[in-house]
Amino acid sequence: MKFFKLANRFKRDEDGAVTVDWVVLTSAVVGLAIAVLATVQKGTLALGDTISNDLKSRTVIEY
Repeated sequence: MKFFKLANRFKRDEDGAVTVDWVVLTSAVVGLAIAVLATVQKGTLALGDTISNDLKSRTVIEY
């Protein structure tokens, strides 16, 4: 009889299902972030180079 009570309690317990939901959600967010970073990386590097070259070409006027 004790085994059936234990089996029924295990069947009603949803803690593991919630953990799986959070793991799936977290992995989806991480995957989306990696996809966004891969998409904007080239443009970001080009913009950084443009800003760097512009700053190198400027001179500072001292009074």
